[in-house]
Amino acid sequence: MGMQSVVLRGNQDGYQLVLSQAASFEAIKLELRGLLDNLAADSQIKDKTISFDVLSPQRLLTAEQHQKLTSIINEYDHFEIHKVITDVMTIEDAEAIKERENVHLVTQTIRNGQTLEMTGDVLFLGIINEGGRLLTTGNLFTMGTALGILQAGYPSAEDKVVVGDLHQAQQVRIGEQISIVEVDQPDADAQTIAYVNDLHVLEYGQLADLKTINPKMYHQMGG
Repeated sequence: MGMQSVVLRGNQDGYQLVLSQAASFEAIKLELRGLLDNLAADSQIKDKTISFDVLSPQRLLTAEQHQKLTSIINEYDHFEIHKVITDVMTIEDAEAIKERENVHLVTQTIRNGQTLEMTGDVLFLGIINEGGRLLTTGNLFTMGTALGILQAGYPSAEDKVVVGDLHQAQQVRIGEQISIVEVDQPDADAQTIAYVNDLHVLEYGQLADLKTINPKMYHQMGG
């Protein structure tokens, strides 16, 4: 017997259909029907609804193939697809990761009422006017003029930092933690670092303390 195009596995949560990386899609469709026919004829599962996880290791299904598999499984009264799992990275996924790894340079002016949303780490050299907001998913390094709201780790990551002279800003946010600058009064110092401590409170320190505050970032920056 040749290589199987589709392997049926049972586990406590239901069934998995594992698609062969090397088989043609036509062979997969043919073998899938055979497997499902046999399963449908099994008297023990006659009236149970069976949910399948379709595993497609190292094989990316096109939208059309995904649709075709779904329609084949839906031809059987009590069968349905729970989810399709691939471990192949698409070009879009790779681009998104590359985007996150880069440091973006921002030099523009963010005016009152404007919000600029970024992905990844940002080096800010522009001006944030009062009422302006700069949000990024990564870390935020400001060497510009910050009079508005700065947020790193948007929307909820607390392992990010904001670095720079923050004493004129309205608010500094990391994830969901907020510091009202007027109340907390960080130093007028370009070496200020805002971070979330172990008690989930946003506090200020010095860049020189980065090794203690965030060892991972310290090593990434060549410390």
